[in-house]
Amino acid sequence: MILQALVEHYEDLLERGAISRPGWGKTKVSFGLNIDINGEVIGVFSLMVPQIIGKKSKNVPRVIEVPQPVKRSVDIAPNFLCDNSTYILGADEKGKADRTRQCYNACKEFHSDLLKNAGTDPAKAIIHYFGRWDPESARENQHLAECWKELMAGANILFYYDGHPVLEDFQIRECWQKYYDNAGSGNKGMCMVTGRNASIALLHPAVKGVRGGQATGTSLVSFNAPAFCSYEKEQGNNAPISEYAAFAYTTALNELLSDKERCRTIGDSTVVCWAEGGNTVYQDVGIAAMFGIDETGGITDQDLSLIMSKIQKGEPIRVQEEWLEPQKHFYILGLAPNVARLSVRFFLSDIFGDIMRHIDEHYERLKIVRPSYDPFPILPYWKLMSETVNKNAKNKSPSPQMAADTLKAILDGGRYPVSLLNGVMLRIKAEREVTRGRAAIIKAYYLRNKNKDCPEEVLKVELNEECKNVPYTLGRLFAVLEHIQQEGNPGINATIKDKYFNTAASTPAQIFPVLVNLAQKHLRKLSDRSKIYFNKQIGELSEIIGEEYPRRLNLPEQGSFQLGYYCQTQKRYQKKEEEKNE
Repeated sequence: MILQALVEHYEDLLERGAISRPGWGKTKVSFGLNIDINGEVIGVFSLMVPQIIGKKSKNVPRVIEVPQPVKRSVDIAPNFLCDNSTYILGADEKGKADRTRQCYNACKEFHSDLLKNAGTDPAKAIIHYFGRWDPESARENQHLAECWKELMAGANILFYYDGHPVLEDFQIRECWQKYYDNAGSGNKGMCMVTGRNASIALLHPAVKGVRGGQATGTSLVSFNAPAFCSYEKEQGNNAPISEYAAFAYTTALNELLSDKERCRTIGDSTVVCWAEGGNTVYQDVGIAAMFGIDETGGITDQDLSLIMSKIQKGEPIRVQEEWLEPQKHFYILGLAPNVARLSVRFFLSDIFGDIMRHIDEHYERLKIVRPSYDPFPILPYWKLMSETVNKNAKNKSPSPQMAADTLKAILDGGRYPVSLLNGVMLRIKAEREVTRGRAAIIKAYYLRNKNKDCPEEVLKVELNEECKNVPYTLGRLFAVLEHIQQEGNPGINATIKDKYFNTAASTPAQIFPVLVNLAQKHLRKLSDRSKIYFNKQIGELSEIIGEEYPRRLNLPEQGSFQLGYYCQTQKRYQKKEEEKNE
């Protein structure tokens, strides 16, 4: 299903003229090797371009469409027109002179054979170059001296003739296309992706751009040990995929991964998305909905709200001069590195309207009273993940599997993973802090993953003063007792929360009698009016709790306690804000 969707995406992009046709691929090129009609090197120039990385500008290789690069492991296999110094110059600093000589000779033979029938000047210049170039004297060449270090580091070099890329020559391109079209493995079979009888690919092109993956590229489909093979079949014959389909799915995936504005990382997973038809506006809206509008350009909060409203009603809407159709199929793929291969964290295929509806339902579940200092009207996905991470840790990435499982639950409307709740509970216990994000996760989790010990009456956006749930009321009472302590001791650095919060949330009977008695001592420092106000609150909440405090609270009941504490605390701050504004 994944490969079929990617092949279809490739064909959509090809129809739009937005991707390389079979036999061609985009690669990073650092230098141009300029030669004349006699094959003499007359210059080497940089093709690097500036790119903003973080807050700094850095020169990076230019991405150019070249003849499809081969996938190399230990074999000697030259690329056409564009390769590294080992093949093009016959020079490197790896200390393997014999292998370097073999690589150069293979490149020389390959180009001479492919271009022998081409009569244009650029083709003749390349043949003359390989006829006269002496790899032994490469280091002494004045044109190579200035960039020798970069060339030896493995930078790709592209042939230029008289200041122009040889790729502009029609006959050279035709020679390559003819070679590529006839270069099949010769092993015919039924392709599992297209269903057509075609030449089967033994090795698939590399996938580049997955965070944490190998710089030279990683395989999505490969077989490199007998344990992975069956019936004595070798490599790609174990899962027959045609050379066309292998090229198409890897080219489409590489195109998606190279578009950094529409590519996101969660944990160790790189997430890409695309829509049927290849229209990028679906990606823009999908990324904004999933990860927040702060990371996208061109779509505002108001735009996203209108789009979500229209899409959920099944109505098309015009965005960025394109029509957004709710019935379009939309795909989301999460990939993680796994040694020399890629691991599929999740893959989701659904109509665009349903995915947007699931995301909107998730945001509705997350709604909870918002502190005045909180800048987020809607809690984005990355913010939720940060609530499960130790803020003092060097590595602030969330658990990879938990992050992937949570995103999948959001997108398909499924149950949230238990690991999400556990991550939040661990942070609350460690830091004794119930933030808006943590309270929102607890609320959303129990709204979707129903549990009778954390009922809907405690899962409200704001404080539910009519709620009779005992754990929720205990949380409220703890917030009131903390408030009394703060009023009686202005400027206090540590409150009862810092010492007793976890005990109060798990074993109330053990600590609440002590805290209530302590509160009476703090009340003596307050005015009569304040005493009456707080004693009334304590009395009303104690009446709901009853004569005995619960001995233990289970995990869902602890969630109720934490929500009660958070909402009661925010109610107090809201009242202060209102009084300040009056």
